[in-house]
Amino acid sequence: MKPLFLLLFFFLTIYQTEAQDQPLKIGVAGLNHGHVGWVFTANKRSDIEIVGIAEPNRELAERYMKQHGLPMDLVFDTLEEMLEKTKPEAVTGFGTTFAHLEIVQHCAPKGIHVMVEKPLAVSLEHALEMKALAEQHNIHLITNYETSWYATNEKAHELFLAGQIGDARKIVVRDGHRGPKKIGVGPEFLEWLTDPHLNGAGALMDFGCYGANLSTWLLQGQRPISVTAITQQLNPADNPKVDDEATIIVTYPNSQTIIEASWNWPIGRKDMEIHGLTGAIFADNAKSLRIRMAQGYDGFREEKFELDSRKAPFDDPFSVLQAVVRGKLKLSPYDPYSLENNMIVMEILQAAKESAASGKTVFLSK
Repeated sequence: MKPLFLLLFFFLTIYQTEAQDQPLKIGVAGLNHGHVGWVFTANKRSDIEIVGIAEPNRELAERYMKQHGLPMDLVFDTLEEMLEKTKPEAVTGFGTTFAHLEIVQHCAPKGIHVMVEKPLAVSLEHALEMKALAEQHNIHLITNYETSWYATNEKAHELFLAGQIGDARKIVVRDGHRGPKKIGVGPEFLEWLTDPHLNGAGALMDFGCYGANLSTWLLQGQRPISVTAITQQLNPADNPKVDDEATIIVTYPNSQTIIEASWNWPIGRKDMEIHGLTGAIFADNAKSLRIRMAQGYDGFREEKFELDSRKAPFDDPFSVLQAVVRGKLKLSPYDPYSLENNMIVMEILQAAKESAASGKTVFLSK
């Protein structure tokens, strides 16, 4: 029996290795997200294969299929039909944030993994249902943020956890641009991005999620004590239904995070500051980082870094998805992509919306 067992083990090992080397078969749920071009770029690689697309807007689908040289046979009117006919291993959500729950409702019972664009959900209520489904059916549910690819954020996280600047006292994260209409996003994207039902809010949801996500990662999953938020509508002509300016103060036992989310910055930005007891780290963009260490009464010495892209698989969200689904990568606790991180993000965003509406600080339950 022993030789037979060894032979079976040998062939099973070969099969598993070959399966891991096959491209990850992914389905695309929706095409009306402005970042959907990323998945078509990934499709040109050898480790990713789009097997189906769910998009009821035929005109929109034909435009993308023609642009990327793909057949309309890939496109289905409904997510259910796409899943049934193509049987993807994972689905990427590129529709409205409101649609994220529906994607998980259809995919989780079939054991299909899901990656959505930030934020995880349109509300905490939706997020809780998504989490329950993912855990019940043992699927990966990950959230993609552009800032997860930034080498500066990785370096800042590494330096901070190594104690380079001491314990954190204040984290400041600023994200945004001149506004969706002013930067020229497509009409399909603009329509739902400025709809409070489909997006959950305006700039508060669109860009407030970044700071909540990074703060949770840096502070290793600490839940805040309270959230205070102020929102404004500074450009009602372009954003008549939603806020376009949001400032969120998140308090922790020993530190504070300030999130500045705006559709009114004159120049697009995604930057972060971590202020500790002995110094500060400035992640100015994806590749430029500065460290200032305190010297004397009010002086400092500064060190600058120009970094290369993050190493694979963290240089690209679809590489992360492929590695996680195939078991090559286990996300570290409270990694920006992780469900545990993004559930706390949703608590912060929900509290921020409630605070902005009521004009009061919202305390999170223990």
